Amino acid sequence: MPPPILTIRNLTTVFPDENGGLRALRDVSFDVHPREFICVLGPSGSGKTTLLRIVAGLLQPTSGQVTFARKQQPRIGMVFQQANLMPWRTVLQNIMLPLEIRGDGDHDAHKKAREMIELVGLQGFENSLPRDLSGGMAQRVAIARALIHDPDLLLLDEPFGSLDALTRERMWTELSRIWQARQKTVLMVTHSISESLFLADRVLVLTQRPGTIKMDLNVDLPRPRRDEMRYTAHFGKLARKLKEAIE
Repeated sequence: MPPPILTIRNLTTVFPDENGGLRALRDVSFDVHPREFICVLGPSGSGKTTLLRIVAGLLQPTSGQVTFARKQQPRIGMVFQQANLMPWRTVLQNIMLPLEIRGDGDHDAHKKAREMIELVGLQGFENSLPRDLSGGMAQRVAIARALIHDPDLLLLDEPFGSLDALTRERMWTELSRIWQARQKTVLMVTHSISESLFLADRVLVLTQRPGTIKMDLNVDLPRPRRDEMRYTAHFGKLARKLKEAIE
């Protein structure tokens, strides 16, 4: 296995409050390797989103280290539970936004945005506004926007949490297909055992707050992932391991 691109050691986070501080994370340590898809699973309040925001540089930990292999600032893409698209911009314009901010030329930005539209399967919706998209389509736009600047690490914070069950399951297949095509390194937060097993190479299980890693499970399911895998005995065995760890 190649050296890790991200190393997290002894990460602890305490949010100040009137009761002496709310402990969100305690002594969290793990490595992330290139092209690995890792899901972080745990109960509500276990510090999953806090962990993701620290990796993204949006929060500072109380103690511990987050170290990237690259000496320069790594490129990070992030997708939240809500797509957070600009309502006055078309699908194409929303996807182009990171390149506009970076100062790329219009021609190159248009070309890359159209490549992303094809990747996420939104051909024909280039000029649609967010109000005309379903929830799943909007999240595809958000994923394309996060990928367009070729990030070293893609962070996903429950990107399908607001979708209905059937759309959510279809998006698992879509995200798996997109990952298979681009082989990006992914760190994803989820509440769903099935979602984590269908998508990930490894699943990290956090305890109740303060969150610490209780299990680091290798998901030895073949890729590309197929929907029928969810009904196999081995998938069920892995799911029981995760459920027992959470309980």
